Amino acid sequence: MNTERTSGTGPSGPGPSGAGTSGAGQTRGDYVGATAAELRAKTGADRISAGISQKVLFQRRGIITLDQDRLVLGGWGEGTDLSLRRAEITKVETRFTELYGRFIGGLLNAGKPLILDTTTVGEIYLLIDRKEFMETTRDRQWERQITAWLTTPAPNSRA
Repeated sequence: MNTERTSGTGPSGPGPSGAGTSGAGQTRGDYVGATAAELRAKTGADRISAGISQKVLFQRRGIITLDQDRLVLGGWGEGTDLSLRRAEITKVETRFTELYGRFIGGLLNAGKPLILDTTTVGEIYLLIDRKEFMETTRDRQWERQITAWLTTPAPNSRA
């Protein structure tokens, strides 16, 4: 796991909101996130409150950036970004689980969380570019992009 201290600019600093690309093949979006352990620790009252706002369950938020050589969750920790290389991500999927089910995520499949299994911080649940009222995310698009990225040789690697 790489954590990078930020100075208020770059992946976690000011910039365009919402998904898109910005220079050198970067893909960016806004995320709210939590580890599986953090979601397990939430109370029943927290889960009921999540019906009004998902931010009750997902305390981490910032900008997610997919670069050629890493996936960065800006603002993951206090003053640090979580930077994940290909080898540190073992699985990518969108699905409802016992920790984040259809009742909390919305009745539409568009509300399924993006789940990353990592070798560094365990399982991470993300909602990317979530629209509260519509209960939609761009998680399925990000799942496809990250999966494609994982199967593409890293820059400067030889086949």
